[in-house]
Amino acid sequence: MPKSFAVFDIDGTLIRWQLYHAVADALAKNGHINSDTYAKIRDARMRWKKRIGSQSFSDYQMYVIKAYEDVLLSLNAKHLNEAVEDVFDEYKDQVYTYTRDYIKKLKKRGYSLFAISGSQTEIIKKITDYYGFDDYAATEYIVIKRKLRKIFPSEDKKKALNDLVARNNVSFRGSIGVGDSAGDIPMLEMVEMPIAFNPEKSLFDYASKRRWRLVVERKNVVYQLNMTNNKYELAKTDH
Repeated sequence: MPKSFAVFDIDGTLIRWQLYHAVADALAKNGHINSDTYAKIRDARMRWKKRIGSQSFSDYQMYVIKAYEDVLLSLNAKHLNEAVEDVFDEYKDQVYTYTRDYIKKLKKRGYSLFAISGSQTEIIKKITDYYGFDDYAATEYIVIKRKLRKIFPSEDKKKALNDLVARNNVSFRGSIGVGDSAGDIPMLEMVEMPIAFNPEKSLFDYASKRRWRLVVERKNVVYQLNMTNNKYELAKTDH
């Protein structure tokens, strides 16, 4: 009988920060993103941190992606790998205890472990190897005739998950999914047990309507909320 699987988003779900952004920061630190562009990135980040406008995070993310993709055409593999190594060394253990421990528990139970992430293949491969995942889907960039092409299977998380399931010959029976943002909804809808972890508002609203499990980790406490009588009630806390 095919094994069951669990699929995790990575940025903000396992790792406490956005790895895609961290790689861009490392490239800037190493002199591969010009100072004017990086100043705009930092300004957009501060606007998000101050919660200036409902789209502040989207604006920040747009600056990061544009800056990163602009520099890729002139970047060699050595410089990218140096940035990825720096990010891996700094962030690999900066994780949420809930997802870290859940991954260990599911692995002991014989689950296949998958990751679907919008971050770069180079950093996601290192993170998934480090935590013992079986397979992943992530953003990949290739250059053809000086033109940048983005291969982004995780942009369509439904397709990405179907591809992972087919490639690894696993079953949706008993399947689990963990995500933190609206972009994870297509993935979470496919599994038998969807978990909204530290959800942003759009995911929280969606999960609430569908009575999905909610888990919130704050400081050194994990709060698990289950739907009872059309409202969420505290089901368990882990200290």
